[in-house]
Amino acid sequence: MSLTLLSSPLQGFTDFRFRNAFHKYFGGIDTFYAPYIRMNGKIVIKNSYKRDLELANNDTLEVIPQIMTNSDEEFLFVVKYIQELGYKELNWNLGCPYPMVTKKGMGSGLICQPQKIDHILKRVHNETDITVSMKMRMGYDNPDEIQDVFPILDKYPLKNIAIHARIGKQLYKGGVDLDSFQKCIDNTKHKLYYNGDITSVASFQKLQERFPSIDHWMIGRGLIADPFLPKMIKENTTKYPENAIDTFRTFHDTIYQQYDEFLSGPTPIRMKMLGFWEYFSQSFDNPQKVFKKIKKAKNINNYQVAVKEILANKEFKGFQ
Repeated sequence: MSLTLLSSPLQGFTDFRFRNAFHKYFGGIDTFYAPYIRMNGKIVIKNSYKRDLELANNDTLEVIPQIMTNSDEEFLFVVKYIQELGYKELNWNLGCPYPMVTKKGMGSGLICQPQKIDHILKRVHNETDITVSMKMRMGYDNPDEIQDVFPILDKYPLKNIAIHARIGKQLYKGGVDLDSFQKCIDNTKHKLYYNGDITSVASFQKLQERFPSIDHWMIGRGLIADPFLPKMIKENTTKYPENAIDTFRTFHDTIYQQYDEFLSGPTPIRMKMLGFWEYFSQSFDNPQKVFKKIKKAKNINNYQVAVKEILANKEFKGFQ
């Protein structure tokens, strides 16, 4: 069976700068999903979304835009916008677990409203020719909520449903619910993609063994924590390349420079990179120590010194 790997969108992390650098230095991802477009009741596309989806910024990648909404009018507006850019598919986010989203009836907070989902999908499929795919959790309060949505989804020619095998109120805590994911496989006619806790080659292989019918796998946090992971999965190896630390350093320096040019002032770039290092640190022998060193760097000079020391200590997993 062929193997397709997809990058799950992470708001604030996987924009076009990250995607392009990742593709150049690591590879292994077949399709990138752009972080969601959210309208907040205003029928206007923010400049940050425009930059992220501009074709010139994505000319070497396969990218699929995503929308976060509970409004049919917003959905139709975004469809028109992305089609004018040349995109043919729009992914609908019913997976975001954060309370600021779910309390407004969006993301995983919308899964308990199958009739609203039906209304939106009916308009989109009747009034446009966009290809629709879904990114979902199995529910917000319990994993059976998605089972009530499947009869609605099965009415429409969705390209696929990518399911993060948790419920919304878990956020990212606790383990994935593999039994409930199997129940999803058993109860929908649609093609399913798996998402959730693919953090190593070993964890991927266990999931692949558990779900032999799945051939599309979506990686989110694990992709940032270990950028070598997708290609290692593709090559079926647990051995890092000999130049792993040099590759990581070049990748880091590339995204640092690009974000530094875009963000105004030393504090925004420091906070941006601090967010990345919360994930990057997981690729080192002592994650807490590594992240603490970055966190203590209160200015850019100290940050650069900290990164140099971390990479010089050869505590990266690639040296094991």
